[in-house]
Amino acid sequence: MTAFRFSRSRLLLLVAVLLAVAVAALVVRGFAAHKAQPEAGSAATQAAKAALTVTTIVPAFAEWPQQITASGSVAAWHEAIIGSEIGGLRITAVPVNVGNHVKKGDVLARLQSETIAAEGEQTRASMAEAEAASAEAQANAARARQIQASGALSAQQIAQYLTAEQTARARVAVQKARLHADELRLAQTRILAPDDGTISARLATLGAVVQPGQELFRLIRRDRLEWRAELPATELARVRPGMVASIVTPGKGRVAGRVRMVGPTLDAQTRMGVVYVDLDGQGASAGMFASGEIAIGRARVLTLPQSAVLLRDGFSTVFRVGPENRVSETRVEVGARSGDRLAVAAGLEPGAAVVASGVGFLADGDVVRVVEAHVPRAALAPPASQ
Repeated sequence: MTAFRFSRSRLLLLVAVLLAVAVAALVVRGFAAHKAQPEAGSAATQAAKAALTVTTIVPAFAEWPQQITASGSVAAWHEAIIGSEIGGLRITAVPVNVGNHVKKGDVLARLQSETIAAEGEQTRASMAEAEAASAEAQANAARARQIQASGALSAQQIAQYLTAEQTARARVAVQKARLHADELRLAQTRILAPDDGTISARLATLGAVVQPGQELFRLIRRDRLEWRAELPATELARVRPGMVASIVTPGKGRVAGRVRMVGPTLDAQTRMGVVYVDLDGQGASAGMFASGEIAIGRARVLTLPQSAVLLRDGFSTVFRVGPENRVSETRVEVGARSGDRLAVAAGLEPGAAVVASGVGFLADGDVVRVVEAHVPRAALAPPASQ
């Protein structure tokens, strides 16, 4: 009886242990299932966030100007050197300075003129004396001619009167020439502007004694400036007179110009040639170094907005949208820029759909959600040469 009770007690204990184990297993499975649900939801949320919403665009053809970029110095078209034609005179006045605009004939400097003016007055007196002597000689010669046939005067006397007349005339001519020289010297005491323009240099100093040929001023004639653009031989051959050009000046924006002449020779050291561009306006200054462009024509090019091109690892890339809205990173070669658009020289064919903006947040192979596709009218138009 005792053995039976013991066996029954052990059986009940074993059943109780099994029930406890089963309950514990159910609790653990329920907790695991409850914990797995949020994790699955989090994974789904992360997958949803990985799909970026984008707008696509198709490359468009556009008529763009073709330009050659160059650099060079700005210089005066013709800088006149103004000096003194006489020497030994002191500068008494300098009414102009560097940067002043002058007209042809304006006085730039005055030299001491009292001595030359006095010499001119003396020459005038001598000329008056010579003219009086000439008048007397002419009267004597006229009377000698009248009585020549009567024989009242010998042939020698008549010849003397006629010779005296010619000598008196010559003396008058000499005095006139001397007076003209004095007037020229007096006029040369006023240094005048030879043309309209701007004073670019002033070496004249008040009180200094000038010498013949000494440089006193420099004048930019007619305020004409030119840009001397340096180009290699391959690009020099593409430039023609009359082409439109422009330069960029510090703080003053762009200055327009036009090609006047293409230099006929190349520099033996640099193998570069010079294109002379006449500049318009007052934005440039002689002596400055400037960069600019020369427009050589127009061409149809494939373009994209700048926002669609990403510079990564030194390469320009775009993101093409492929099957299942998966993007692929594609390297392209870009050219000139106009406004907010870039010319695509290679790496992308017309009609390819690319991400229009936000490309900095994408990586190769990402899945995106396209909400809008923009196709410009000119996107599918082939170039005129095709």
